Amino acid sequence: MTVNMTKGQAISLQKNDGGSLTAVRMGLGWQAAPRRGLFGSRTREVDLDASAVLFADKQPVDVVFFRHLVSDDGSVRHTGDNLVGGVGQGGDDEAILVDLARIPVHIDQIVFTVNSFTGQTFQEVQNAFCRLVDETNGQELARYTLAGGGAYTAQIMAKVHRSGPGWSMTALGTPANGRTFQDLMPAILPHL
Repeated sequence: MTVNMTKGQAISLQKNDGGSLTAVRMGLGWQAAPRRGLFGSRTREVDLDASAVLFADKQPVDVVFFRHLVSDDGSVRHTGDNLVGGVGQGGDDEAILVDLARIPVHIDQIVFTVNSFTGQTFQEVQNAFCRLVDETNGQELARYTLAGGGAYTAQIMAKVHRSGPGWSMTALGTPANGRTFQDLMPAILPHL
């Protein structure tokens, strides 16, 4: 059963049977929104990028994105860059796989961001979502939908953070501006 998350909502990543999740996928999907023009509707390709910034005690220690596909310890892996999106109907255009069991103990938070590398605003994007999937069985656990567009080029989507012996996810949904995860660091820090 999927939980449709709202901004700021937190969910536990414990399994119903009391066990803990061991591997999750953070998926991102989107489509370019049609724009009305003089000769009808048309779309312009939008390159959104998913990134995962790993933190230890509020300090960034590693990042996974289209130019660094695997974390230094191998616990987080990006499946590759999608330059145009288009699945947007429930499948993932980009995905980041997280092996929760392998994350070093000093890493306490992973923040997932989305940015428009080509600089278009989210007004030019539709059907955008971020979802969390149990990689062991393919079950979608949570989905956060980017509602409406906006005159911004990035979003601090969600964070996965240690919660006692397990992990929790919080949907952040904070608009920001920037073409890369580095540009978003000042917007990420208040959420740690």
